[in-house]
Amino acid sequence: MLRFGSLELKSNLFLSPLAGYTNLPFRLTLRELGGLDLATTDLVNARSLIERNPKALKLIETSPADRPLAVQLFGSAPEEMRDAAVYLESLGIASVDINMGCPVKKVCRVGGGSAMMTELDKTVSLVRGMVEAVKIPVTAKMRLGWDDDNITAPQLARALEDAGVAGVFVHGRTREQGFSGTVSLDGIRKVVEAVRSIPVIGNGDVTTPEAAATMIRETGCAGVSIGRGAFYNPWIFLHSRQRLDTGESPPDPGFDERVRVMTRHLELMTQVFGEAHGCRMFRKVAPWYSKRFGPVSEFNKRVVQLASRAEYDSILENYIQWRRQFLDERGELKPQYRPSALVSSFMRDREPESARRSVIPVPKGPVEVW
Repeated sequence: MLRFGSLELKSNLFLSPLAGYTNLPFRLTLRELGGLDLATTDLVNARSLIERNPKALKLIETSPADRPLAVQLFGSAPEEMRDAAVYLESLGIASVDINMGCPVKKVCRVGGGSAMMTELDKTVSLVRGMVEAVKIPVTAKMRLGWDDDNITAPQLARALEDAGVAGVFVHGRTREQGFSGTVSLDGIRKVVEAVRSIPVIGNGDVTTPEAAATMIRETGCAGVSIGRGAFYNPWIFLHSRQRLDTGESPPDPGFDERVRVMTRHLELMTQVFGEAHGCRMFRKVAPWYSKRFGPVSEFNKRVVQLASRAEYDSILENYIQWRRQFLDERGELKPQYRPSALVSSFMRDREPESARRSVIPVPKGPVEVW
Protein backbone atom coordinates (compact mmCIF):
# COMPACT_ATOMS: atom_id res chain seq x y z
CA MET A 1 0.00 0.00 0.00
CA LEU A 2 1.18 3.51 -0.82
CA ARG A 3 -0.44 6.89 -0.31
CA PHE A 4 -0.28 10.25 -2.03
CA GLY A 5 -1.93 12.34 0.65
CA SER A 6 -5.55 11.20 0.82
CA LEU A 7 -5.18 8.94 -2.24
CA GLU A 8 -4.63 5.31 -1.25
CA LEU A 9 -3.04 3.22 -4.00
CA LYS A 10 -3.06 -0.53 -4.48
CA SER A 11 0.27 -0.71 -6.31
CA ASN A 12 3.60 1.09 -6.16
CA LEU A 13 4.03 0.71 -9.92
CA PHE A 14 3.11 3.75 -12.03
CA LEU A 15 2.74 4.55 -15.71
CA SER A 16 4.89 7.52 -16.74
CA PRO A 17 3.52 10.01 -19.26
CA LEU A 18 4.88 9.54 -22.78
CA ALA A 19 3.73 12.33 -25.07
CA GLY A 20 1.82 10.87 -27.99
CA TYR A 21 1.52 7.38 -26.50
CA THR A 22 -0.02 7.23 -23.01
CA ASN A 23 -3.50 7.92 -24.29
CA LEU A 24 -6.71 6.29 -23.09
CA PRO A 25 -6.46 3.16 -25.31
CA PHE A 26 -2.93 2.43 -24.13
CA ARG A 27 -3.81 2.98 -20.47
CA LEU A 28 -6.83 0.69 -20.75
CA THR A 29 -4.74 -2.00 -22.45
CA LEU A 30 -2.24 -1.92 -19.59
CA ARG A 31 -4.93 -1.90 -16.91
CA GLU A 32 -6.57 -4.98 -18.38
CA LEU A 33 -3.28 -6.87 -18.08
CA GLY A 34 -2.93 -5.99 -14.37
CA GLY A 35 -0.32 -4.70 -11.94
CA LEU A 36 -0.94 -1.00 -12.63
CA ASP A 37 -2.95 1.35 -10.41
CA LEU A 38 -2.23 5.07 -10.91
CA ALA A 39 -1.58 6.04 -14.53
CA THR A 40 -0.71 9.51 -15.82
CA THR A 41 -1.83 11.22 -19.01
CA ASP A 42 0.37 12.86 -21.61
CA LEU A 43 1.61 16.23 -20.46
CA VAL A 44 -1.05 18.90 -20.99
CA ASN A 45 -0.58 22.65 -21.38
CA ALA A 46 -2.37 24.30 -18.45
CA ARG A 47 -3.46 27.30 -20.52
CA SER A 48 -4.90 25.08 -23.26
CA LEU A 49 -6.88 23.19 -20.63
CA ILE A 50 -8.31 26.37 -19.12
CA GLU A 51 -9.31 27.52 -22.60
CA ARG A 52 -10.98 24.12 -23.19
CA ASN A 53 -8.88 23.53 -26.27
CA PRO A 54 -10.28 20.39 -27.97
CA LYS A 55 -6.82 18.83 -28.31
CA ALA A 56 -6.12 19.35 -24.62
CA LEU A 57 -9.48 17.88 -23.66
CA LYS A 58 -8.75 14.83 -25.82
CA LEU A 59 -5.48 14.32 -23.95
CA ILE A 60 -7.33 14.01 -20.63
CA GLU A 61 -10.13 11.81 -22.01
CA THR A 62 -10.85 8.94 -19.64
CA SER A 63 -13.45 6.32 -18.73
CA PRO A 64 -14.71 4.52 -15.59
CA ALA A 65 -12.22 1.70 -16.24
CA ASP A 66 -9.33 4.19 -16.31
CA ARG A 67 -9.09 4.80 -12.56
CA PRO A 68 -7.24 6.15 -10.67
CA LEU A 69 -5.93 8.71 -13.12
CA ALA A 70 -3.47 11.59 -12.76
CA VAL A 71 -3.15 14.40 -15.26
CA GLN A 72 0.27 15.90 -15.85
CA LEU A 73 0.33 19.67 -16.34
CA PHE A 74 3.07 21.90 -17.66
CA GLY A 75 3.26 25.66 -17.56
CA SER A 76 4.95 28.47 -15.67
CA ALA A 77 2.10 30.91 -14.90
CA PRO A 78 0.96 30.29 -11.30
CA GLU A 79 -2.65 31.32 -11.90
CA GLU A 80 -2.95 29.10 -14.97
CA MET A 81 -1.51 26.07 -13.21
CA ARG A 82 -3.78 26.71 -10.22
CA ASP A 83 -6.94 27.12 -12.30
CA ALA A 84 -6.13 24.04 -14.39
CA ALA A 85 -5.74 21.98 -11.21
CA VAL A 86 -9.09 23.24 -9.91
CA TYR A 87 -10.75 22.30 -13.20
CA LEU A 88 -9.24 18.81 -13.12
CA GLU A 89 -10.46 18.31 -9.56
CA SER A 90 -13.99 19.23 -10.69
CA LEU A 91 -13.81 16.47 -13.31
CA GLY A 92 -13.00 13.81 -10.70
CA ILE A 93 -9.31 13.41 -11.59
CA ALA A 94 -7.53 11.63 -8.73
CA SER A 95 -4.25 13.56 -8.75
CA VAL A 96 -2.43 16.38 -10.52
CA ASP A 97 1.22 15.97 -11.50
CA ILE A 98 3.47 18.91 -12.37
CA ASN A 99 5.99 18.38 -15.15
CA MET A 100 9.40 19.59 -13.99
CA GLY A 101 11.40 17.11 -16.03
CA CYS A 102 10.61 17.58 -19.72
CA PRO A 103 13.86 18.61 -21.48
CA VAL A 104 12.25 19.78 -24.73
CA LYS A 105 13.16 23.36 -25.66
CA LYS A 106 9.62 24.49 -26.48
CA VAL A 107 8.55 23.54 -22.96
CA CYS A 108 11.64 24.86 -21.15
CA ARG A 109 11.75 28.20 -22.95
CA VAL A 110 8.38 29.20 -21.46
CA GLY A 111 9.63 28.33 -17.97
CA GLY A 112 8.06 24.86 -17.80
CA GLY A 113 9.54 21.37 -17.64
CA SER A 114 13.16 21.14 -16.54
CA ALA A 115 13.45 24.93 -16.39
CA MET A 116 11.41 24.82 -13.17
CA MET A 117 14.36 23.12 -11.48
CA THR A 118 16.53 26.22 -11.98
CA GLU A 119 14.30 28.71 -10.13
CA LEU A 120 13.42 27.05 -6.85
CA ASP A 121 11.73 29.98 -5.10
CA LYS A 122 9.49 30.70 -8.06
CA THR A 123 8.67 27.02 -8.48
CA VAL A 124 7.86 26.49 -4.80
CA SER A 125 5.52 29.50 -4.85
CA LEU A 126 3.69 28.15 -7.90
CA VAL A 127 3.32 24.71 -6.34
CA ARG A 128 2.08 26.08 -3.03
CA GLY A 129 -0.68 27.96 -4.85
CA MET A 130 -1.83 24.75 -6.53
CA VAL A 131 -1.73 22.73 -3.32
CA GLU A 132 -3.80 25.31 -1.47
CA ALA A 133 -6.40 25.48 -4.26
CA VAL A 134 -7.34 21.77 -4.41
CA LYS A 135 -8.01 18.86 -2.08
CA ILE A 136 -6.67 16.17 -4.40
CA PRO A 137 -2.95 15.30 -4.18
CA VAL A 138 -0.44 17.35 -6.14
CA THR A 139 2.79 15.61 -7.15
CA ALA A 140 5.85 16.66 -9.15
CA LYS A 141 7.91 14.87 -11.80
CA MET A 142 11.52 16.04 -12.02
CA ARG A 143 14.96 15.09 -13.24
CA LEU A 144 18.11 15.14 -11.12
CA GLY A 145 18.90 18.65 -12.30
CA TRP A 146 19.69 20.77 -15.32
CA ASP A 147 23.17 19.27 -15.78
CA ASP A 148 25.88 17.54 -13.73
CA ASP A 149 26.95 20.86 -12.25
CA ASN A 150 23.42 21.72 -11.15
CA ILE A 151 21.94 18.70 -9.31
CA THR A 152 18.99 20.37 -7.63
CA ALA A 153 16.53 17.49 -7.21
CA PRO A 154 17.25 16.76 -3.50
CA GLN A 155 16.92 20.41 -2.53
CA LEU A 156 13.84 20.90 -4.70
CA ALA A 157 12.13 17.76 -3.42
CA ARG A 158 12.55 18.88 0.18
CA ALA A 159 11.27 22.38 -0.65
CA LEU A 160 8.26 20.93 -2.48
CA GLU A 161 7.50 18.71 0.49
CA ASP A 162 7.40 21.83 2.66
CA ALA A 163 5.07 23.39 0.08
CA GLY A 164 2.65 20.48 0.43
CA VAL A 165 3.25 18.10 -2.47
CA ALA A 166 2.11 14.56 -1.79
CA GLY A 167 4.97 12.84 -3.60
CA VAL A 168 7.72 13.28 -6.19
CA PHE A 169 8.74 11.27 -9.24
CA VAL A 170 12.45 11.41 -10.10
CA HIS A 171 13.99 10.44 -13.42
CA GLY A 172 17.59 9.53 -12.67
CA ARG A 173 19.12 11.67 -15.42
CA THR A 174 19.77 15.38 -15.88
CA ARG A 175 18.07 17.59 -18.43
CA GLU A 176 21.34 17.78 -20.37
CA GLN A 177 21.50 13.97 -20.65
CA GLY A 178 18.11 13.59 -22.27
CA PHE A 179 17.91 9.78 -22.49
CA SER A 180 21.60 9.13 -23.10
CA GLY A 181 23.90 7.43 -20.64
CA THR A 182 22.82 5.43 -17.64
CA VAL A 183 20.27 6.34 -15.02
CA SER A 184 21.85 7.26 -11.67
CA LEU A 185 20.49 5.14 -8.84
CA ASP A 186 22.70 7.09 -6.45
CA GLY A 187 21.05 10.31 -7.61
CA ILE A 188 17.58 8.91 -6.93
CA ARG A 189 18.71 7.65 -3.51
CA LYS A 190 19.84 11.16 -2.56
CA VAL A 191 16.36 12.49 -3.30
CA VAL A 192 14.86 9.73 -1.15
CA GLU A 193 17.18 10.73 1.69
CA ALA A 194 16.37 14.44 1.30
CA VAL A 195 12.64 14.22 2.05
CA ARG A 196 11.10 13.51 5.44
CA SER A 197 7.94 11.50 4.79
CA ILE A 198 6.51 11.85 1.26
CA PRO A 199 7.02 8.95 -1.16
CA VAL A 200 9.70 9.26 -3.82
CA ILE A 201 9.04 7.27 -7.00
CA GLY A 202 12.05 6.32 -9.14
CA ASN A 203 12.02 6.44 -12.91
CA GLY A 204 14.37 5.67 -15.78
CA ASP A 205 15.58 2.49 -17.51
CA VAL A 206 12.98 0.28 -15.81
CA THR A 207 12.49 -2.11 -18.69
CA THR A 208 12.36 -5.44 -16.84
CA PRO A 209 10.87 -6.72 -13.56
CA GLU A 210 14.41 -7.22 -12.30
CA ALA A 211 15.20 -3.57 -13.00
CA ALA A 212 12.15 -2.49 -10.99
CA ALA A 213 13.25 -4.58 -8.03
CA THR A 214 16.84 -3.31 -8.30
CA MET A 215 15.78 0.33 -8.32
CA ILE A 216 13.63 -0.08 -5.23
CA ARG A 217 16.29 -2.09 -3.40
CA GLU A 218 19.23 0.17 -4.18
CA THR A 219 17.57 3.57 -3.84
CA GLY A 220 14.97 3.00 -1.12
CA CYS A 221 12.32 4.60 -3.33
CA ALA A 222 8.69 3.82 -2.53
CA GLY A 223 7.90 2.65 -6.04
CA VAL A 224 8.83 2.93 -9.70
CA SER A 225 7.29 4.70 -12.66
CA ILE A 226 7.64 2.99 -16.02
CA GLY A 227 7.50 4.66 -19.42
CA ARG A 228 9.28 3.21 -22.45
CA GLY A 229 9.46 -0.16 -20.71
CA ALA A 230 5.66 -0.34 -20.76
CA PHE A 231 5.53 0.45 -24.44
CA TYR A 232 8.07 -2.25 -25.22
CA ASN A 233 6.45 -4.76 -22.85
CA PRO A 234 2.83 -4.07 -21.76
CA TRP A 235 3.07 -6.98 -19.29
CA ILE A 236 5.82 -5.26 -17.30
CA PHE A 237 3.46 -4.07 -14.54
CA LEU A 238 1.96 -7.51 -13.98
CA HIS A 239 5.36 -9.21 -14.10
CA SER A 240 7.03 -6.61 -11.89
CA ARG A 241 4.25 -6.94 -9.35
CA GLN A 242 4.83 -10.69 -9.22
CA ARG A 243 8.60 -10.19 -9.04
CA LEU A 244 8.27 -7.79 -6.10
CA ASP A 245 5.76 -10.01 -4.31
CA THR A 246 7.37 -13.42 -4.85
CA GLY A 247 10.96 -12.76 -5.91
CA GLU A 248 10.35 -14.63 -9.16
CA SER A 249 9.61 -13.37 -12.65
CA PRO A 250 6.95 -15.18 -14.70
CA PRO A 251 7.72 -16.37 -18.24
CA ASP A 252 7.22 -13.97 -21.12
CA PRO A 253 3.90 -14.24 -22.95
CA GLY A 254 3.83 -16.30 -26.12
CA PHE A 255 3.10 -15.17 -29.65
CA ASP A 256 -0.65 -15.79 -29.47
CA GLU A 257 -1.00 -13.70 -26.31
CA ARG A 258 1.05 -10.88 -27.81
CA VAL A 259 -1.18 -10.85 -30.87
CA ARG A 260 -4.31 -10.87 -28.71
CA VAL A 261 -3.18 -7.84 -26.72
CA MET A 262 -2.00 -6.00 -29.84
CA THR A 263 -5.40 -6.58 -31.44
CA ARG A 264 -7.17 -5.42 -28.27
CA HIS A 265 -5.07 -2.24 -28.31
CA LEU A 266 -6.16 -1.54 -31.89
CA GLU A 267 -9.78 -2.20 -30.96
CA LEU A 268 -9.56 0.39 -28.19
CA MET A 269 -7.82 2.85 -30.52
CA THR A 270 -10.67 2.67 -33.02
CA GLN A 271 -13.28 2.98 -30.27
CA VAL A 272 -11.70 6.15 -28.86
CA PHE A 273 -10.41 7.83 -32.03
CA GLY A 274 -12.62 6.35 -34.75
CA GLU A 275 -11.57 3.67 -37.24
CA ALA A 276 -9.67 5.82 -39.74
CA HIS A 277 -7.75 7.95 -37.24
CA GLY A 278 -7.30 5.08 -34.80
CA CYS A 279 -5.72 2.94 -37.52
CA ARG A 280 -3.41 5.77 -38.57
CA MET A 281 -2.28 6.21 -34.98
CA PHE A 282 -1.76 2.47 -34.64
CA ARG A 283 0.83 2.52 -37.42
CA LYS A 284 3.45 3.66 -34.90
CA VAL A 285 2.20 1.27 -32.19
CA ALA A 286 2.10 -2.09 -33.97
CA PRO A 287 5.84 -2.24 -34.76
CA TRP A 288 6.55 -2.08 -31.02
CA TYR A 289 4.46 -5.19 -30.40
CA SER A 290 6.13 -6.93 -33.33
CA LYS A 291 9.62 -6.40 -31.90
CA ARG A 292 9.07 -9.64 -29.96
CA PHE A 293 7.51 -11.65 -32.83
CA GLY A 294 10.76 -12.87 -34.37
CA PRO A 295 11.08 -12.34 -38.16
CA VAL A 296 8.63 -9.53 -38.86
CA SER A 297 9.49 -7.68 -42.08
CA GLU A 298 6.37 -8.98 -43.83
CA PHE A 299 4.18 -7.56 -41.06
CA ASN A 300 5.91 -4.23 -40.51
CA LYS A 301 6.08 -3.11 -44.12
CA ARG A 302 2.30 -3.42 -44.40
CA VAL A 303 1.07 -2.40 -40.95
CA VAL A 304 2.76 1.02 -41.20
CA GLN A 305 0.26 1.79 -43.98
CA LEU A 306 -2.77 0.52 -42.06
CA ALA A 307 -6.07 2.23 -42.97
CA SER A 308 -8.88 -0.02 -41.65
CA ARG A 309 -9.67 -2.81 -39.23
CA ALA A 310 -10.44 -5.19 -42.10
CA GLU A 311 -7.03 -4.46 -43.55
CA TYR A 312 -5.42 -5.22 -40.18
CA ASP A 313 -7.12 -8.62 -40.06
CA SER A 314 -5.82 -9.40 -43.55
CA ILE A 315 -2.29 -8.24 -42.72
CA LEU A 316 -2.23 -10.32 -39.55
CA GLU A 317 -3.59 -13.46 -41.24
CA ASN A 318 -1.05 -13.23 -44.06
CA TYR A 319 1.77 -12.60 -41.59
CA ILE A 320 0.88 -15.62 -39.44
CA GLN A 321 1.02 -17.79 -42.57
CA TRP A 322 4.37 -16.28 -43.64
CA ARG A 323 5.84 -16.66 -40.14
CA ARG A 324 5.31 -20.44 -40.10
CA GLN A 325 8.46 -20.98 -42.17
CA PHE A 326 10.51 -19.94 -39.12
CA LEU A 327 8.82 -22.37 -36.68
CA ASP A 328 9.97 -25.80 -35.55
CA GLU A 329 7.85 -28.94 -35.34
CA ARG A 330 6.43 -27.76 -31.97
CA GLY A 331 5.21 -24.51 -33.48
CA GLU A 332 7.90 -22.41 -31.72
CA LEU A 333 10.45 -20.12 -33.31
CA LYS A 334 13.66 -21.87 -34.21
CA PRO A 335 16.50 -20.71 -31.92
CA GLN A 336 18.21 -18.59 -34.59
CA TYR A 337 15.04 -16.53 -35.08
CA ARG A 338 14.12 -15.84 -31.47
CA PRO A 339 14.25 -12.17 -30.37
CA SER A 340 16.81 -11.37 -27.67
CA ALA A 341 15.76 -10.52 -24.15
CA LEU A 342 16.23 -6.90 -23.10
CA VAL A 343 18.42 -5.82 -20.21
CA SER A 344 18.01 -2.33 -18.73
CA SER A 345 20.98 -0.05 -19.31
CA PHE A 346 21.71 0.38 -15.60
CA MET A 347 21.61 -3.43 -15.28
CA ARG A 348 24.17 -4.04 -18.03
CA ASP A 349 27.20 -3.44 -15.86
CA ARG A 350 25.87 -6.15 -13.53
CA GLU A 351 25.32 -8.71 -16.27
CA PRO A 352 27.84 -10.92 -18.09
CA GLU A 353 28.75 -9.76 -21.60
CA SER A 354 26.62 -12.52 -23.15
CA ALA A 355 23.49 -11.16 -21.46
CA ARG A 356 23.90 -7.50 -22.42
CA ARG A 357 21.46 -5.98 -24.90
CA SER A 358 20.81 -2.54 -26.32
CA VAL A 359 18.40 -0.23 -24.53
CA ILE A 360 14.94 0.62 -25.77
CA PRO A 361 15.05 3.47 -28.29
CA VAL A 362 13.07 6.65 -27.71
CA PRO A 363 9.94 6.56 -29.90
CA LYS A 364 9.19 9.63 -31.99
CA GLY A 365 6.19 11.68 -31.00
CA PRO A 366 4.78 15.21 -30.83
CA VAL A 367 7.43 15.80 -28.17
CA GLU A 368 10.74 14.27 -29.24
CA VAL A 369 11.84 13.16 -25.78
CA TRP A 370 10.19 12.93 -22.36
